[in-house]
Amino acid sequence: VARMKENQQDIYYITGESKDLVKQSAFVERVKKSGFEVLYLVDPMDEYMVNQLKEYDGKKLVSVTKEGLELPEDEEEKKAYEEDKAKFEGLCKVMKDVLGTKVEKVTVSNRLVSSPACIVTGQHGWTANMERIMKAQALRDTSTMGYMAAKKHLEINPKHSIIVALYEKVQEDENDRAVKDLVMLLHETSLLTSGFSLEDPQVHAARIHRMIKLGLGVDEEADASLESEDMPGLEDAPAEVDEASQMEEVD
Repeated sequence: VARMKENQQDIYYITGESKDLVKQSAFVERVKKSGFEVLYLVDPMDEYMVNQLKEYDGKKLVSVTKEGLELPEDEEEKKAYEEDKAKFEGLCKVMKDVLGTKVEKVTVSNRLVSSPACIVTGQHGWTANMERIMKAQALRDTSTMGYMAAKKHLEINPKHSIIVALYEKVQEDENDRAVKDLVMLLHETSLLTSGFSLEDPQVHAARIHRMIKLGLGVDEEADASLESEDMPGLEDAPAEVDEASQMEEVD
C-alpha cells in the first residue's frame, strides 16, 4: 500500500496457481504498464480469504480477473475507449452469435495491452483459479458447480492486430467460415491463457491443425485417406481409458 501511486484508489490482486503464471497473465498487462501495484495471491487459501476481506486500510480489494474493472484514466483515454466500444460493437455481436452460450457476452477490454483477448468472470462467481481448486476436491459438492461456476465474458483488445484483422474480415463477410473458426479458436486460446481448462481439447487441436494446413498451403482433405475405419472413435475408446478417467474423477 505504501508503494501505491497517488491515483491508485484500490488494491488490485490476481489469484492463480503460481507466481510465474500470474506474473505473465494477460489480466495484469494494463495494470503493470500503468505502474500500479498488484498483489499476486498463489495460495489456495487466498481464494477464500479475499471473498471475506473486502477492504484493507480503507482501500477496496479489486480482482483484475473479474468484470467491471475500472482503472484510473484521463479524459483522452476515456474518449478513445468509448470510440473503440462503438466501433467494435458489431464485431462483439457477431462473436457472441458464433459462441452462443459459451460466453455471457463479448465486450471491448480496457485491461489488455499485448494479448488479443481474455476471459473474465462475473463479480459473484468463482474465478478460474477457484474453479480449478473446486474441481480438484475429492468430496466436492457437485450441486454448487452449476451456479457457482464462472460466468464467462470474453473481452477483446481493440488495438491488437488480430482483432483489427478480424473486424475487417467481418466487415467484408460476417458469414465467412474462416470467421467462425477464428472466433472459436480465439475463445479457446483465451480460456487457456485465462486459467480455464477446455471441455474438448481434441476439437481445439483439430482447429489448430486446420490453421497449420492453411498456413502451409496444404489441402484440408489431404489426410482423408489416413483415417481408418478400424480406428475407434472417441465414443469407442478402450475400457482402460474409461477406468483411468474414473480414477481421475475419484482423485
